[in-house]
Amino acid sequence: MKVGYVGLIGRPNVGKSTLLNNILGQKVAIISDKPQTTRISILGIKTTQKGQIIFVDNPGIHKPLHRLNKRMMNFVHSSLETSDLVNLLIDATQKFGHGDQFVIDTLKNISTPIILLINKVDIVKKENVLLIIDQYKDLLDFKEIIPISALKGTNIDVLEEKIYDFLPDAEKIYADDEISDQSQRFLLSEIIREKLLSHVRKELPFVTAVYIDMIEDRVKHKRSDASSPDSASVKEEKMKYIRASIFVERDTHRKIVIGKHAHLIKAIGTQARQEMEQILGMKVFLDLAVKVKAKWRDSPDVLDLIEGQ
Repeated sequence: MKVGYVGLIGRPNVGKSTLLNNILGQKVAIISDKPQTTRISILGIKTTQKGQIIFVDNPGIHKPLHRLNKRMMNFVHSSLETSDLVNLLIDATQKFGHGDQFVIDTLKNISTPIILLINKVDIVKKENVLLIIDQYKDLLDFKEIIPISALKGTNIDVLEEKIYDFLPDAEKIYADDEISDQSQRFLLSEIIREKLLSHVRKELPFVTAVYIDMIEDRVKHKRSDASSPDSASVKEEKMKYIRASIFVERDTHRKIVIGKHAHLIKAIGTQARQEMEQILGMKVFLDLAVKVKAKWRDSPDVLDLIEGQ
């Protein structure tokens, strides 16, 4: 068996989480067009007859300004130290800039083999992809350069086959049916944050966080249809009660998230609840509260709380 860890590395919004979800065939990481959506490393486990690939979806590489961002970059550096192979993703639609050079400089000091993945090749011309290959091929000692589409699945099978070439022979670490190591609480909190990110702009994506305060099994009693109330029977329907807090840093942020006549928080709650019901396979009552915690991004207590879900 070939078994090992593969770090997914790159700038924010290059498609790391989309790639992970596509490879696994199900959603384990939230998707957003907002920078720094992924805040901790998320494991995605792909087990086949050839072996077990443990993908590590990491936060986008950036220069940290807050304690939160420093922790995000710590996850990246930890992944670089422990991975058997690094997959560096770049966005074929974006020109090479200071952020890309920062990523290259970050990877220069590691001895781990690196595969370069040129993402979004489904929406750029072939000649542009060739220019990118020519631009990158001498920046690092890439073992392979593979054009892919994380969204459409282009060359994902090729990538998986190449990955096994760089993994050591070992016993499986996870059971065959395990897909991720994240807790249910974390997944549910991320679903809420994903829906929140889809509705807010400007600085709000950076200053919001979600914590699940409570998950409780409850029973809802429903009266079945009958010709008369006396003959109607009462049925018990199992449901999940989930109470969650959305943290923001200012009262103005809180007002924006709630929205006029609470329309925005209702929309976020409805969308999150619908996805939760699909995952949990039962009715969900979702209770959301927006709370102001000034400078939470620099608060170890709040960060420990969120990361510990």
